[in-house]
Amino acid sequence: MSSMLDTSLRRHPQAVADLVSLINGGAMAQALSVAAELGIPDLLAHGPKQAEEMARATETHAPSLRRLLKALSSVGACRECDDGSFALGPIGTLVRSDTSESLRSWVVWFGRYQWPMWGNLLGSIKTGESARKAAYGTDGFGHLERDSEAAAVFDSAMVQLSCLVAAEVARTYDFKHIRSIVDVGGGRGALLHAILEAYPDVQGTVLDRPRAFADGDQWQNRDFGDRCTYVGGDFFHGVPHEADVYLLKNIIHDWDDDRATLILRNCRAAIPPRGKLLLVERIMPERVEAAPRHRNLAWSDLAMLIGPGGRERTEAEFRALLRAADFELRKVISTAVEFSILEALPGRV
Repeated sequence: MSSMLDTSLRRHPQAVADLVSLINGGAMAQALSVAAELGIPDLLAHGPKQAEEMARATETHAPSLRRLLKALSSVGACRECDDGSFALGPIGTLVRSDTSESLRSWVVWFGRYQWPMWGNLLGSIKTGESARKAAYGTDGFGHLERDSEAAAVFDSAMVQLSCLVAAEVARTYDFKHIRSIVDVGGGRGALLHAILEAYPDVQGTVLDRPRAFADGDQWQNRDFGDRCTYVGGDFFHGVPHEADVYLLKNIIHDWDDDRATLILRNCRAAIPPRGKLLLVERIMPERVEAAPRHRNLAWSDLAMLIGPGGRERTEAEFRALLRAADFELRKVISTAVEFSILEALPGRV
């Protein structure tokens, strides 16, 4: 066995290193999630601390916590100081709970709720069904209706991820002549807020399940006054009528073709003749290669398989899906992030 390993190291040193990195990567993501759950980045926000002090604050086993902190230091989440204390690193800063750029909820969502689903990827590959459905008896997001704690983490995570994209969508697409937008499945409205901020003459409506608005006093941006309204509903049953733009970010990729087409047909029934449909989605390449961007897209595609049951799609697949709902894909606009804006118009009867 050792001679085979020696041969692999000599012949394919980079491939061996890459494989080890891939295997270790999942464990390190889980380590970061544990740190987020314990609030380690918050404890380090105002300066270095010893592991023993943090262990008392988090009610953890000090020697084991030190080992976690050393692991986190290896990926830049924190930094081990000369005196044995630990200071916050750049990645750890993004996992604080008290900053506007925080991604803490996304880290917790992955570590606490998605991690078990990835453990059943084999089952999804064998059956074609989501691991979430196997675990909870439902795909999609029905389990969130029964678990308020999971729903709160998920909703916060979606806001954090939308904020990474929102400003770029508002910058890239010209909403200058738009009067009204319906953000379909828009959660807490992070994307719509960015557009309204950039375009003061636009009126916006967020459509989502009433659960998403349950704690609205804590997050709704009152700076927009009556320019932004929130409507509880279900995009499988219908969407508000007669808006200039119907905006769907990361909605279609959650669902299989049948349910995605149903959502699009409901938008088609509501859109006026000169309205526009904008999908903000990742676009899969026709052929995937060993490149960081393609790796992210493939990861997201598998995440849709084990989670809600959807998929990432190529431009041709989006075109066909839109055509089935009587929309015509007119243009695809690239952005500086990994999302594209697909602009579609209603078919002419």
